[in-house]
Amino acid sequence: MMDRAPVDAVLDAFHAAAASADEEAYAGTLAASMVFLGTAPGERWQGSEWREFVHSYFSRGKGWSYVPSSRSVEVAEDGLTAWFDETVTNEHYGACRGTGVLRRSDDGWKIEQYNLTIPVPDELAPELVARTRELTRPAPSG
Repeated sequence: MMDRAPVDAVLDAFHAAAASADEEAYAGTLAASMVFLGTAPGERWQGSEWREFVHSYFSRGKGWSYVPSSRSVEVAEDGLTAWFDETVTNEHYGACRGTGVLRRSDDGWKIEQYNLTIPVPDELAPELVARTRELTRPAPSG
């Protein structure tokens, strides 16, 4: 089994840098072409697009805090790819789930993809789906 400690360290640094709005440290955890999938349907940010979004907040000293409480990490047998899922807590959104992929290169482990979701209990799913459809339904023409 491959050592997951370096992957944990990158993910912990990613969250710590976001919480302190440390743009340089945050960027140091990301692969150049990384993808960030946010909680809203249209939030798919890639590479420099994500970095520009982050800069618009961090340059004003505004970060965000997602505190990990549990994490599962798997490292491929060749030691070059890792995937994870974690439970993170945010003051505004409560318990969320982060999932993603890291790749090891000569520069160390870098986040290739991070997907932030808000888990929805199955009992609430029908109501949430109905409300989402109402919000995303095209306006009548005429």
